[in-house]
Amino acid sequence: MSTKVDRYPAPELNDIPEDIRAQLIAVQEKTGFVPNVFLKFSRRPAEFRAFFAYHDALMLRQGGLTKGEKEMIVVATSGANGCLYCVVAHGAILRIYEKNPLIADQLATNYRKADLSPRQRAILDFAMKVALASNTIDDADFERLAAHGLDDEDIWDVGAIASLFALSNRVANFSGIMPNPEFYLMGRVPREKKAG
Repeated sequence: MSTKVDRYPAPELNDIPEDIRAQLIAVQEKTGFVPNVFLKFSRRPAEFRAFFAYHDALMLRQGGLTKGEKEMIVVATSGANGCLYCVVAHGAILRIYEKNPLIADQLATNYRKADLSPRQRAILDFAMKVALASNTIDDADFERLAAHGLDDEDIWDVGAIASLFALSNRVANFSGIMPNPEFYLMGRVPREKKAG
């Protein structure tokens, strides 16, 4: 059993500003639990608001990328960055969006071996370049994505998601954010249909 001390414990619910507390409660009502990233970031309210505002601006934006493609970017780049929290949490979301219990594990380990469309592979090639070697991006990278139907705004989304999660991966790693146990099983087995 680990005796590791949490250097950055989440604050008590009563010590969290009302607007953030309301967000935590809304997430808990929707999912049945509060993801640990929300709790960890709530210790610094201004950063919580800024991070989740940018997260939502990118991940909820209507554009040329599907919700599944956005989560593919998160899982593949988070795997490359060694971020357990983001791989597990966003892997759960990806499995649900894609209705595919295998995809997240494949992408987190080696996206080149995953069963992807040519478009998805091109998206992840670019996202990985942003995450790991952004100084090498050139016009040819944009041309490859354009050949798969992505316009400049879609390409911005790919790059911005990879960039935001590079930051998120690093914060999760240094601060010790661990995945909630609930994430591990989500999307792995079909949900039972409610009788009705």
